[in-house]
Amino acid sequence: MEHPDCPLCRDVGGLPVASATRWRVIRAAEPDFPAFYRVIWTAHVAEFSDLPLADRDALMAVVVRVEEVLRAALSPTKINLATLGNVVPHVHWHVIARFDWDSHFPNPVWGERRRTLAVPAEARLALPLSELDGRVRDAVMALPG
Repeated sequence: MEHPDCPLCRDVGGLPVASATRWRVIRAAEPDFPAFYRVIWTAHVAEFSDLPLADRDALMAVVVRVEEVLRAALSPTKINLATLGNVVPHVHWHVIARFDWDSHFPNPVWGERRRTLAVPAEARLALPLSELDGRVRDAVMALPG
C-alpha cells in the first residue's frame, strides 16, 4: 500500500541500482559519501518488525550483500548501517562505506564535518561508481526471489 505523503512511495529515492518485487537499491546523491546506498522496502511499512519474518530475512540479505560488495570493492575503514525512519517512516536501510579520510569521519554522516577534502570523495574510491553500482546490482540480483 502506497502513501502519497511518503517520499519513498512517491519517488525512487536516488539513483536506481537494482530492484525486485519487494525491494530496491539506490545510490544516494551525497558527494561527501559517494558509496552511500539505500535498500528500500517497496511497500509502505513504517517499522522493520511489522514485516513478516521471511520479508525481514529477504531485506537483510540484500543489506548484507550490499555491505559485502562495498567491503570487497573499496576496503573502507568502516561500514555504517542505519535505519532511522524519523524523517521518512518507510522501512529502508542506509549502507554507507566510510573512510578515515572522509569529510566527517569518525562522526556520523549526519554529524559535524571534520575536514574539507582537496580531492572529491568520489575520485578517492578504488573504482568508478558505475562499476561499483554494477557490482552491487549483480550481487543483489543473484539473491533468491
